Amino acid sequence: MNQISRKAPFLFALAVVILSSASPAQEAAPVQIAAAGDERLLFQEIPSVFGASKYEQKVIEAPSAVSIVTSSEIKKYGYRTLADILRSVRSFYVTYDRNYSYVGVRGFGRPGDYNSRILLLIDGHRTNDNTYDQALVGTEGLLDVDLIDRVEIIRGPGSSLYGSNAYFAVVNMITRRGRDLKGAEISGEAGGNKTYKGRVTYGDRFTNGVEAIVSGTGLDSKGDSLYFSQFDPANPAADPRAANNGSTDHTDYDRYQSAFTKVAFGDFTLAGAYVSRTKGIPTGAFGTDFNDRGNKTKDDHAYLDLKYDRSLGGQTDLSVRAYYDNYRYAGDYLYGGIVNKDLGSGDWWGSEVRLTRKFAEIHRVILGAEYQDNIRQDQKNYNVGFPHDLDDVRRSRILAAYLQDEITLSRTMALNAGVRYDHSSTFGGTTNPRLAFIYNPVDRSAIKLLYGSSFRTPNDYELYYSSPTSLPPIAPNPDLKPEKIRTYEVVYEQYVGDAARMALSGYYYDITDLINQGPDGLGNSMFVNLDEVKAKGIELELDNKWSNGIEGRISYTLQRAEDTVTGEPLTNSPAHLGKLNLVVPIVKDMAGAGIEEQYMSRRRSLGGDYAGSFFITNVTLFSQPVLDHLGMSVSVYNLFDKQYGDPVSADLVQSILLQDGRSCRLKLVYAF
Repeated sequence: MNQISRKAPFLFALAVVILSSASPAQEAAPVQIAAAGDERLLFQEIPSVFGASKYEQKVIEAPSAVSIVTSSEIKKYGYRTLADILRSVRSFYVTYDRNYSYVGVRGFGRPGDYNSRILLLIDGHRTNDNTYDQALVGTEGLLDVDLIDRVEIIRGPGSSLYGSNAYFAVVNMITRRGRDLKGAEISGEAGGNKTYKGRVTYGDRFTNGVEAIVSGTGLDSKGDSLYFSQFDPANPAADPRAANNGSTDHTDYDRYQSAFTKVAFGDFTLAGAYVSRTKGIPTGAFGTDFNDRGNKTKDDHAYLDLKYDRSLGGQTDLSVRAYYDNYRYAGDYLYGGIVNKDLGSGDWWGSEVRLTRKFAEIHRVILGAEYQDNIRQDQKNYNVGFPHDLDDVRRSRILAAYLQDEITLSRTMALNAGVRYDHSSTFGGTTNPRLAFIYNPVDRSAIKLLYGSSFRTPNDYELYYSSPTSLPPIAPNPDLKPEKIRTYEVVYEQYVGDAARMALSGYYYDITDLINQGPDGLGNSMFVNLDEVKAKGIELELDNKWSNGIEGRISYTLQRAEDTVTGEPLTNSPAHLGKLNLVVPIVKDMAGAGIEEQYMSRRRSLGGDYAGSFFITNVTLFSQPVLDHLGMSVSVYNLFDKQYGDPVSADLVQSILLQDGRSCRLKLVYAF
């Protein structure tokens, strides 16, 4: 056991004692919820969540274990992407292969997984694409984190409301409103590796009732010089494509442009988002030429969403949504100077109608229906100047209906039951229920007994992708079945005064028909319903806020996810996760420091070796706006320059990929 591993339990135990024993802030009078991202959500009232039941409810009333990260926390801890936000939350972890960021939840984080087992929403709009089912959480994500008002992290199966992909969790990003800005805002950032980012945002609520926000962001990073021993000729086991003594210069570049707008008038809200990200691949992935800047991926994603919300009277509410999305992926991979083009194109539109009816304050019924038309699900692969290896054109449709019934049994007990039926033109029908019994033994507390099942349909990449020239050749498998998961969970939540909170969860889940890539017996590789997984875990989290302005949150997760056939733990599945967040005022009401500690135990790679445990420290010094206009922050990530690696997919020569050492960022925000 290394020194960090020995220190971790002691440090976290010490922090638990500090957080739980310190006196909470004096109790304040109840206040009305203002902007959702206001800190009062967390410290002066029990926060509200929308995504758990598709209506606003208190966290202790929600039929799931919920975490909320506010815009204030995003600023104070210097989070740069949604991946950074999710890293800070209990039971979540993120790995990075220098192209995409991959989210692990409750011990499940297969290397190279496309994040298709979490559902990612922006203001309730589904963003997982219709070809790969990706939830994009890094710089390739649709939304600049500066536009986030709060992030709702809803654990457990959510298919009873959302259908496919709501497997381990639903993540809903609630965006800022025009009234939150009341004018223009400009921000600029500079960081290591010649990284620069700029943003311009304008928003307001006008006298004619229109409320609008519009924003544009751009980032350019040249990338660092990296070293991979697998490509160093001095290494006897070096890859034969070794070049430049294992070093690669500025092939880790990252560029993106994004835009977001939201306009609300009366009962209507129109929102749209766009992102275009180009990322260099420095790792020699897929057997490509090493140290060539031509290896890259490009992701473009855009959507328009029109929503109509209206009260029909008699405690009945109507919500109607219509949307259109498109997604484009283009990969350039060089082999001996020949460019291989890997392309994916998706276009889809859909609509949802939802009725909510409340009866006598003790009974709420939600009835909804959804339709999605995947008008394009195309994949292509070819070498420039040669015939196509793959030219697959598809179209599919999904029709769904759901019902949720919430009954208040007594002053202290409630029952929440829901079910959804999905019918896909590709797979047929599937039914997924959810059941929650919620007991409030004392004021501001809840004990939740939860059960739910969810599914994930095979995406088009798993079903139809083929490459006869790969080694080994990749064959399609149109006979894949949807994955299923059943989850059982007990949650205890307790709020103390206006400042302290405790959450304790225990869960068990089992997965059947898990899709994995394996041999087909004919010398090919294909996706098959091969595996079954069982997992169990315990999660503990404590929050507190002191009257002197100090804020703290600590969490610990103990988990085990294993293959039921072998009994072995899954790859990239840490047994222990520990996280500590602390905000300390430096100058009252003017400046402070956000300190973040993250511990992860060792993880097994696909190669059978282990990525060692590590303890990472991130620190952000921030100021409140000075002169009423200018705010600034300085962040140092991986403060002590800890060397650590992440297990990655078999598409890379490296089984464990070294992550970034110490890096810095300076950020200025000017509002006028």
